[in-house]
Amino acid sequence: MMTVETIGRIRRAYFVEKKAIREIVRELRVSRKTVRKAIREPATEFRYERRIQPQLGPFIAQLEEMLEANAKRPARERLTAQRLYELLRADGYSGAYDSI
Repeated sequence: MMTVETIGRIRRAYFVEKKAIREIVRELRVSRKTVRKAIREPATEFRYERRIQPQLGPFIAQLEEMLEANAKRPARERLTAQRLYELLRADGYSGAYDSI
């Protein structure tokens, strides 16, 4: 997420110091797209929110059961987090791996 301080530094470099966008990109290590956005938009903070949040809710009980059963197995037979995710996907989970 872009902070207010970084947006201020971009705007100051562009409008006050008259630096080129490429120069600002090199100095602050941000993308050209981000610099252009900071210059053109009056917003002081950039935010992104998903329209649809995938819910782990209905799958929590199933995941907990899988984790308990997994803990009882010998170390060599335990399932990885990736495998647990794949099993949940097979049962209809539409969320991301990171949520698991």
